[in-house]
Amino acid sequence: MKAVQITGFGRADVLRVNDVERPAPGAGEVLVSVEASSVNGHDVIVRSGELKMVSGRRFPIGVGLDFAGVVAGTGAGVEGYRVGDRVWGMVHPRRRHSVAGAAEYVVVSTERVAHAPADLSSVEAAALVVAGSTALIALRDSVHLADGERVLVRGAAGGVGTAAVQLAHAMGGHVTALARDRHAELLTDLGADEVLDYRSTVSEQIGPFDVIVDTVGTELHCYRSRLGKGGRMVTVGLSPSALAAIAASSVHGTRRIRTFSANPETPLLRDLAGHVTSGALRPVIDRVYPLADIAAAHQAFERGGVVGKHVVTVPRSSL
Repeated sequence: MKAVQITGFGRADVLRVNDVERPAPGAGEVLVSVEASSVNGHDVIVRSGELKMVSGRRFPIGVGLDFAGVVAGTGAGVEGYRVGDRVWGMVHPRRRHSVAGAAEYVVVSTERVAHAPADLSSVEAAALVVAGSTALIALRDSVHLADGERVLVRGAAGGVGTAAVQLAHAMGGHVTALARDRHAELLTDLGADEVLDYRSTVSEQIGPFDVIVDTVGTELHCYRSRLGKGGRMVTVGLSPSALAAIAASSVHGTRRIRTFSANPETPLLRDLAGHVTSGALRPVIDRVYPLADIAAAHQAFERGGVVGKHVVTVPRSSL
């Protein structure tokens, strides 16, 4: 089968679509025929070598954090999944994988997969696995957004940002989206009550907010100061400066800057599917690439300016 792997750390040109042996599911595992995966910051960081402590230095290393497709086989003891079921899921982000989501087939534990929403194609589902899960964890589990609270979503036009705007709106938040002004129409349609152009917005002139969801990872101390009494802030845009700001904010109690590593398992994926089914959440896709062009997808992601997600499809006959 075909699988995207890296044989050395570096830029997008180290990505290779290799011929590898098709995996077989073990006890408690399912074999998924992958139809789509998406490009995530985690994939780029692993490829660059910044996560050597997690991925290790033993090559090849598989690429692709998430996937959507069809169950192609089950291991011993698996219940609740049959061949032909449409599923979505995610490989474990803190383990090394020689084959991951950007491949024709992937094997995962049943704890890391769930039935995909019936109304979504695999391309649409792949666009929501990581972005939607991250936004849901941030709003529901990290800052505990309550009905009527004022929410700022920073980096609102990206994958996590577009999901956060929708979920915050569905949870009853009054949503201010910070993004380029050309994305105002889309973000308003997704549920933003106000859209501000980040290039002309001075942080000191906005707020106060009850909740801030940051996907950028810079100037965190400036935005943390825009929290009102009892306000909460969470960032998913990690960088050395972000980690320093998170550590420094620990003295501020509830107004500290929180972060987490999204690692959704079946219950959260089911909850996410519920938001899709209810109409509260829909995918936003910037561009779709064939697996053979995954290097171009990574390059586009790194250039920035993405609206929603870059998705990679896995055609069987074109490679």
